[in-house]
Amino acid sequence: MKTSLLLTIIFGCMTTIVAADPLKYNIDPEHALPHFAFNHLGYSTVTGRFDRVNGTILYDPKTSTASVDITIDMNSVNTGVEVLDKHLRSGDFFDVRSNPEARFKSTFVEFDNGRPISITGDLTLNGVTKSVTFMVTSFKRGPHAIKANRDALGGNARAVISRTDFGLGRFTPNIGDSVTITIGLEAIRD
Repeated sequence: MKTSLLLTIIFGCMTTIVAADPLKYNIDPEHALPHFAFNHLGYSTVTGRFDRVNGTILYDPKTSTASVDITIDMNSVNTGVEVLDKHLRSGDFFDVRSNPEARFKSTFVEFDNGRPISITGDLTLNGVTKSVTFMVTSFKRGPHAIKANRDALGGNARAVISRTDFGLGRFTPNIGDSVTITIGLEAIRD
């Protein structure tokens, strides 16, 4: 009788853990700006951003698990120089007619003491998918001070990719092959 009761309690606890649903957060497009930086001709670092981003984050603080799914509108590239933006949209680089979106979908989020420290996932850029790991440099979760105290989370993450890995190696080595990507975003719970 005691064994049966113990098994019932253990099974009940396991079912509860498995059945827990993560919290869903929608990325706030007004506060999500992926930035990129690369070396230009050895003289300077060119920086830019993408102005249109959407996606979701699933987060379970009880089990320290999460997933991230972000889509970037490649037409929204913005360096502050329209001639350069037009060139980046062309077939020489992003080829936005054939590849209008980039997507990052996580495969593993590593936590340390309940905080995400790295996010590994599949980055699809220019029609090529490669595994990329972003290091999380900051993270916060709590009531949003402006959005009616709704539950929010956000942070910053950084990765370095190779342009040539994604078929974007045109003008290498004059234009640096390494591109630093920094993503800062906020997401609001459903």
